[in-house]
Amino acid sequence: MRSLRVIPLVAAVLLIAQAPRASACPDEQGTDDGWITVFGEGTGLDAFRAPFGDWQIVGSAAINEDDPKHLRAEPGSGVLINDPPGRTRNLETVREFGDVEIEIEYMMAEDSNAGVKFQGLYEIQMYDSYGKEIDARGNGGVYPRAELLPRYRHIDEGFPPKVNASRPAGEWQVLRATFRAPRFDDSGKKTAHALLERAELNGQVIHEQLEIPYPTGHAWRTKAEKPLGPILLQGDHGPVAFRAVRIRPLAP
Repeated sequence: MRSLRVIPLVAAVLLIAQAPRASACPDEQGTDDGWITVFGEGTGLDAFRAPFGDWQIVGSAAINEDDPKHLRAEPGSGVLINDPPGRTRNLETVREFGDVEIEIEYMMAEDSNAGVKFQGLYEIQMYDSYGKEIDARGNGGVYPRAELLPRYRHIDEGFPPKVNASRPAGEWQVLRATFRAPRFDDSGKKTAHALLERAELNGQVIHEQLEIPYPTGHAWRTKAEKPLGPILLQGDHGPVAFRAVRIRPLAP
């Protein structure tokens, strides 16, 4: 009888050992419930890959009243901002993730454009969309695929949010999402698309059980899908600030 009990235990250990693992980054702040603070009060930029461009850590952010298309900052810590100049390098985490939950607090300037990309490939858009029509390229949308040449153009409709839950420019917004990475068999063939299991913007559900068949933007042409990848914060399209970026790796 003892040998019969050992067999499933050994099989389970082998399955765990073979599953893809998120690579570790010693500079992140972890908690007992599995959440990792990639950026927040008391953290620096160590969780991101250098170089960092013009990103700055400041004490607060608000709309620049003299130029609402930009943000202004006060000295201190706890807020990550790319303004000035308002456009700089994208940030990618050192650690790579598969299935994850995220929680991000962010602020947009007027008409500004940013986003978060799971595995650096699948983008939920961040945009100044308050009072505007629902659009996949707007706040909370899953961005369409695009072609770079001969000029940048979208080639599908993307996936718009269920509701426009946006707050006005200059107000903090909260995105919470659960993402499941694409699945692959032993030969590397994809067996299941990436899945946005659930996403909430400012407390309202904007996506549920949404399959994402391809990387978004032009990445579908230039980057291969894979089991693990970094979380990317977009900073090259307009002024944006982040007050908290938290990630929790999930079991497959």
